[in-house]
Amino acid sequence: MRAPSQQRARLLAPWHDARAETDALFGIVRPEFLFERPIAERHRIAFYIGHLEAFEWNLLAGRLGLASERPDLDALFALGIDPVAGDLPRDEPGDWPRLDQIHAYRDRVRARLDAALAHGRADEEEERELEQRLNVAIEHRQMHAETLAYLFHRLPFAYKACDTPVAQRPLREVAATTIDIPTGTALLGIASAAGTFGWDNEFEAHTVAVPAFSIDRFKVTNAQFMRFVAAGGYADPRWWTDADWRWRSTHVIEHPAFWTNAGDEWRWRSMFAAIPLPLDWPVYASHAEASAYARWAGRGLPTEAQWQRAAFAGNAPTPLLVGERDPRGRALRAVTRADAFDPLPVDADDAGPGCEFGLVGLHGNGWEWTSSPFAPFAGFHPFDFYPGYSQPFFDGRHYVLKGGSVRTASPMLRPSFRNWFQPHYPFVYAGFRCVDAPIASSQRSAS
Repeated sequence: MRAPSQQRARLLAPWHDARAETDALFGIVRPEFLFERPIAERHRIAFYIGHLEAFEWNLLAGRLGLASERPDLDALFALGIDPVAGDLPRDEPGDWPRLDQIHAYRDRVRARLDAALAHGRADEEEERELEQRLNVAIEHRQMHAETLAYLFHRLPFAYKACDTPVAQRPLREVAATTIDIPTGTALLGIASAAGTFGWDNEFEAHTVAVPAFSIDRFKVTNAQFMRFVAAGGYADPRWWTDADWRWRSTHVIEHPAFWTNAGDEWRWRSMFAAIPLPLDWPVYASHAEASAYARWAGRGLPTEAQWQRAAFAGNAPTPLLVGERDPRGRALRAVTRADAFDPLPVDADDAGPGCEFGLVGLHGNGWEWTSSPFAPFAGFHPFDFYPGYSQPFFDGRHYVLKGGSVRTASPMLRPSFRNWFQPHYPFVYAGFRCVDAPIASSQRSAS
């Protein structure tokens, strides 16, 4: 039997690295709490142990000529949930297989896929498709590594294991400044002719004209957002759309999800403990909260094209942050350090590289909301083997995020990558920066 292609063999190492990371992340949670549901809109934690393997089995097994041993579990763990409030899952822990059964399924799937991928080679066209599917498997698992991290952020501290203390940081503020971006162009997406991997929504590459605008040099900080909270921003419907106000009122949202209130002191909900709110860290907020703050400040959120223009000055983007050029050095992100899940100050040198225009922290220190609904580019074609990845979310109810967080894998820090979420989902490692916008008569400058 022939050895696998060099490209296929090259992909096996990052795939196994991604497995190691998700395994380590599950190790954060004490075993007796693996059937908890820390976010109501998501599955129970144990589901994801099976889901990662079921996804890869369903994606790869047919191409490798493997027959299923547990089609019931392949189907049970196949699909996740798009978080839609009001349509919450109602399952109980007893509705799922036992933890030992899930682990046995995981181990058997891995053993069979590994054995099949380590040997044999298809013809050239089939090999290219298998390599594409391996890239999908790798990045799907890496995405879930980030999802698991913010899921575990919501668990009570006593449900998790950590042997290191949370570092206390001095309280300091960062002066807000803006940068003028001249009229120019933004290059969005990837060209098919480039021959590089991208998800279906990243194609096709195209240029967009962008008029001049001004944008924050740094992400909006906790200190800046605190002024919005203190000014009664969560109690004033002027700053919210009708839908966002209904969400805020129904769920009694009064501050960002990563903040807690301890008497007169705001605290940051880190992974393993609550610490005094770091004023110079980026605020993490939902799209609804970010938009309300921007209106209150008399500004707006950038469009996807404005963000791309500010980040790359209209040049053909190159993968600034893959592999050895990742400024955080996170080929495999630490899970044993208490500070491995928190952002850095917005002005930190290693908060992500700057750009030609002088913006700081564009990549790797928190996703950044845009005002652009998630929509296909001209020339979009869904993957025939994964048609449900992007297309169901082109519904006008999801918004594009750019950049990446401390938990985002290096390959997905590429310039063309597009993340997306609904506006009322506050649990993601996502912040924002503002751009100039006309100030309506009912608004005031208060940033």
